[in-house]
Amino acid sequence: MVFVVGNSRSGTTMMGRILGKHPSVYTFGELHFFGQLCAPPFSSESRKEEIEKVASQLHCIQREGYRTHGNPRRFLGEAQAFLESLTIYPKTQAALFEAFLHHGAAENGGTIPCDQTPRNVFYIADILEIYPKARIINMIRDPRDVLLSQKRKWKRRFLGGSDMPIKETFRDWMNYHPITISHIWRTAVNAAEQFLQHERVTSIYFEELLAQPEATVKRLCGFVGVTYRREMLQIPQVGSSVAEDQPQELGINPHRTHSWHSDTTGGELSSAEIYLNQTITAALMKKHNYNPVSIRPNLIDLMLHLLTFPVKLVGAFLFNLDRMKNIHQTLKRRF
Repeated sequence: MVFVVGNSRSGTTMMGRILGKHPSVYTFGELHFFGQLCAPPFSSESRKEEIEKVASQLHCIQREGYRTHGNPRRFLGEAQAFLESLTIYPKTQAALFEAFLHHGAAENGGTIPCDQTPRNVFYIADILEIYPKARIINMIRDPRDVLLSQKRKWKRRFLGGSDMPIKETFRDWMNYHPITISHIWRTAVNAAEQFLQHERVTSIYFEELLAQPEATVKRLCGFVGVTYRREMLQIPQVGSSVAEDQPQELGINPHRTHSWHSDTTGGELSSAEIYLNQTITAALMKKHNYNPVSIRPNLIDLMLHLLTFPVKLVGAFLFNLDRMKNIHQTLKRRF
């Protein structure tokens, strides 16, 4: 099993697509099992009704996407049939998730399931303990590029993500604030720091992947245990928050780095946003060789961001209540 993790908008989806091009690997959508569908302890025994409920949710999310808010009850029959087909009925939700991943991969001709949920970066310790053979790929990206991507994420509806519900567009807009996004980037990168030397964890810089795609993917294939294939680099150029989808264009676009810079975005990130981001992430930026720029923030913009922060924070909390199985545990891990 392979888990692609990292701060949101750091290249996890791209990495999932790359791995999914290998015939042995089947990449799922973002399943959000840890934290959203199931709260710790993940290996505690669950009632049959709860196992069936989570199985229905997994089928619904995989079929319709986690942002569409489908009705899991419509998949109850399919979930029950899947559970009955298993040699060993899963008694824990962790065992259910493993069985679901392997079953889905086998149905699609693969032997290695890949989950590409970014927030799993906050559950690395759990994954390594529960699944002794799992491999984790941690994606890291310049926090200023992440900030820009998060700022524009709500525009995905108009850049090719036309199937995105309007509620999700509002959620993305409410989630954005330079202080919140910068703190979460710092927490996500910190969450993976203690596992950087772990034999079953590897970290990939988004910028490295774009600059040296073949060498990077070859190294990843060795880590996962599959043979490198050139077609793994032929992925559609979709999902960006900065540019319109180009599904007919295949390959890795090397120009998606440093998009935050005013020369390429027309100054879409203000001096105050860059200043706040670099201040909050300074220590980890230095550690990961992201060079800060000297910048003097516009004081009016800076004050505006400071004043709107509590409002945006409360709004983001309310908009994301449905994504937290255990509110205390989720907030503790993410902040």
